[in-house]
Amino acid sequence: MLKTLLLSALVALAMSTRGTGAAPPVPVIVELFTSEGCWDCPPADDVLEQFVSAQPIGGVEIIGLGEHVDYWDRLGWKDRFSSARLTDRQQIYQARFNTESIYTPQMVVDGRAQLVGSDASAARRAVERSAAAEHASATLRIDSESDRAIAVTVTVAGVQRPGRGDRADVQLAITEDAVVTEVKRGENHGRTLTHAAVVRSMTAIGQVAADGTATAHAEIPLGGDWRRDRLKAVAFVQEQRSRAIVASAAAPVQAAPR
Repeated sequence: MLKTLLLSALVALAMSTRGTGAAPPVPVIVELFTSEGCWDCPPADDVLEQFVSAQPIGGVEIIGLGEHVDYWDRLGWKDRFSSARLTDRQQIYQARFNTESIYTPQMVVDGRAQLVGSDASAARRAVERSAAAEHASATLRIDSESDRAIAVTVTVAGVQRPGRGDRADVQLAITEDAVVTEVKRGENHGRTLTHAAVVRSMTAIGQVAADGTATAHAEIPLGGDWRRDRLKAVAFVQEQRSRAIVASAAAPVQAAPR
């Protein structure tokens, strides 16, 4: 019931705030560090799911990245989506934001702000602030697809030069929506959890040149158990030291050709 009410409220808010102009929405990356072994995480998973599905902020495209960390795996339930690389990514954010420790659920908005992932109001404010900041242009094209991989091209323009000693990298993630797990042990024992935008892979595929442009090509393998009709390719440009995400784009992965 709570989940249904949240969706209804977000949809109503989206309808009341979306403008009628032709300007494309500003893409904003919302990362959620989460775990199926964490009792506090399902409400944050719901917030991310509703943000991605309802798109409640006019003029903004919220692009979700559900990043399952692995430090809960030793506490009774191994999250099948967990990754040490995603834990490492969160630890880099810890240094950036100078938090006491890494924690779940943590939400990071465009690499610019961090907050408790279940706080929908704070998340909305952070998204609005980030959308108001300057963003460069990014386009993502899926060139070819097979049962085992997709080939993509990411084109970037207008990236401002990072601070001294910094650089901007082009990252590509594959996410899967509407993933369901029946948790058998741990803090969420007996619960059926649904996740949005689960990060299946994340890879650095290029670097922005001094003139603020980049063209990156990559072939990304796909897991045999990934649902093709629920996959998205997500490209974003992130400054390595400041961690600010300055451009992003997403596109659905189509069904494999027959």
